[in-house]
Amino acid sequence: MVTMKKFLILFMLISILPTWAQDSYIYNNLTARIDKVGSPLVDGDYIIFTADSSSRHVGIAFDFENFRTIHSFQKINTTDMDGEVTGSIHFHILEVPKSLKKVSYRLIIDGLWTVDPNNANQVFDAKSGLMLSTVNVFRQEIPATSIPKKNLVRFVHQGQSGQIIRLGGTFTNWDSSIYIMKETAPGLYELEVSLPRGTHYYAYYDGISSFVDSSNPERAYTIDGRTASVITIN
Repeated sequence: MVTMKKFLILFMLISILPTWAQDSYIYNNLTARIDKVGSPLVDGDYIIFTADSSSRHVGIAFDFENFRTIHSFQKINTTDMDGEVTGSIHFHILEVPKSLKKVSYRLIIDGLWTVDPNNANQVFDAKSGLMLSTVNVFRQEIPATSIPKKNLVRFVHQGQSGQIIRLGGTFTNWDSSIYIMKETAPGLYELEVSLPRGTHYYAYYDGISSFVDSSNPERAYTIDGRTASVITIN
């Protein structure tokens, strides 16, 4: 007999569909790749897990959450060329945390914890004494403006090769002739500048044209109405 306390604990552990998955564009593009049950599919920052629909309930728990949360699989119908429903597949889509390059997990199929029968990649976890299923996540590193160490900003721009890209901002009184970025790879321009603590506004320049730093989402308007990139050093 399931007590109310146990029911509430179970209800709290089983998660609903993540909020990001409510974005119809992302959701539709990812679910369009599901056509059969198979090994986990890595798609950019997402992993698509699938399971046979013969089970009543399928859940998944991850190592980076210390296996404390059970994420319920959703169900999607499969159709033939005429649009007729031919079956269904259990699935779960994980948005992988940016810091991870590998995800380990276990499935919970009708209440029983197990490795993923569709994933041959497994590893023994000495801490728990259990076998875990694993997925390697290979991300293409996209260069971006950053603060690698105190008071040092590494400005980055990606564009066409052979350009002369200059940097100007509040720290140069918007004089763009002081700093010229170096092309460290074809189309990749970088420059390290020491700046004091505080908020700094800046832009890149190509000839007489100025533009914001596309690798930095922080924006603000200058006094004269232009859009500038913003970086804050704490």
